Amino acid sequence: MGEEIKKENVDYIVKTNYGELLLELRTKTGLNRKVFAEYLKIPYRTLQDWELGNNPMPEYIYRLIEYQVKMDQYFQGKDK
Repeated sequence: MGEEIKKENVDYIVKTNYGELLLELRTKTGLNRKVFAEYLKIPYRTLQDWELGNNPMPEYIYRLIEYQVKMDQYFQGKDK
């Protein structure tokens, strides 16, 4: 019927640390943690906890943030 789910794919999804990916994304923007939290309209402490691994970041939240950053960068490039 559908595709077979491979154990390696599930392990990757479960083991992915979206907080680390968020830190990399923030670093690429050149913004510090305070400014990035304000840009995303989320509490500073929430961002800090995700990046430091104190609280796990949901995948869907990471995907939404990644999309927002990429779209903002895309449209800023269009204005130039």
